[in-house]
Amino acid sequence: MSFNDFLRGALVMASLSIALFFLRFWRATSERLFALFSLAFCLLAANWALASLGGPLKPHAHVFRFLAFVVIALAVLDKNRRREGSGQ
Repeated sequence: MSFNDFLRGALVMASLSIALFFLRFWRATSERLFALFSLAFCLLAANWALASLGGPLKPHAHVFRFLAFVVIALAVLDKNRRREGSGQ
């Protein structure tokens, strides 16, 4: 096990912790933005896990990172669209 694998494991743990953080706020507020951010950080955790575990899926780990950033962008756009429509 290399030091890079250790750091990737730390990134998996941090991403899952952040996902739980956003999930807690989603449960408290029912705000869709928090649920989508939680999903994005779960995808980032999957990215780092696949990158550190290797195997046949390692070359495709970057797809999870791309999807995570797409989810974040869609969450922000959705939040801004709903804010404009509500007249706030």
